[in-house]
Amino acid sequence: MNSDDLGLFGPDSITWKVHAEPVLMVAGLRALYLQSLHPRAMAGVAQNSNYRTDAWGRLVRTSEYVATTIFGTTAEAERAGRRIRAVHARMSAKDPLTGTPFRVDEPDLLRWVHVTEVESFVGTARRAGVALTGDEVDRYYTEQRRAAALVGLDPDSVPGSAAEVEAYYREVRPQLRMTREAAETALFLTVPPIPWKVSLPVRLGLTLGPPRWAYLGLATTALGLLPAWARRLYGGLGLPTTALSADLGVRTLRLALTAVPRHLLIGPIQVAARERAARHAAG
Repeated sequence: MNSDDLGLFGPDSITWKVHAEPVLMVAGLRALYLQSLHPRAMAGVAQNSNYRTDAWGRLVRTSEYVATTIFGTTAEAERAGRRIRAVHARMSAKDPLTGTPFRVDEPDLLRWVHVTEVESFVGTARRAGVALTGDEVDRYYTEQRRAAALVGLDPDSVPGSAAEVEAYYREVRPQLRMTREAAETALFLTVPPIPWKVSLPVRLGLTLGPPRWAYLGLATTALGLLPAWARRLYGGLGLPTTALSADLGVRTLRLALTAVPRHLLIGPIQVAARERAARHAAG
């Protein structure tokens, strides 16, 4: 294995620029709120996951997967993809509306999770103040087709620009609704059982006991960052002022994080990636 392998993206990618931002912890929450509005996707999680009893463990594992696919070597990313495909291949669930069995690795469901995740990442970064042009946002979506391939999707079937993402959302919105499982998940995400000490996502590289009010602030901001149509499904009014308040909150959080020593905000996977990139540039 090439010790200087830069992985699927590398230091010149928009992906590295976006995911270098610790504020994306809010984006992860936003994606979960959005994903929960798809009844079949939500059923796949609820019927196959122990997220209620191991919420923080699941969060850490998901963060490790994302960090590995973004900053790991090509071999590490592909190995992580094989593991996730193998896990999904063993899972099935029943449609909450019809009772019809389905596989959780159906392309339509994988595509929904992928699009909501990457749109949450780049959208949150931009609203937090990360300087990204429209062309760079489109490049990010195009780059993320490589991540989509890891979970078993045909890259050409995944939106590769902001316009294509908007068209995708318009297409899928009639399928979305607030189900009982979605409501219960949203409540759980907003007021989860927070242990005295939790290991936050690996990319943050620190352990602390977050006050419940601080987590509630993150959750409220994540909800506010949702599209207006999604906020309405959650019972909100979808007002522009809600989005403006969320923008202010996420920008303030990003500014606050600049006061934290950088070595506390990046995990070992990202550190190793930066070291490989430095060797590659020097060699």
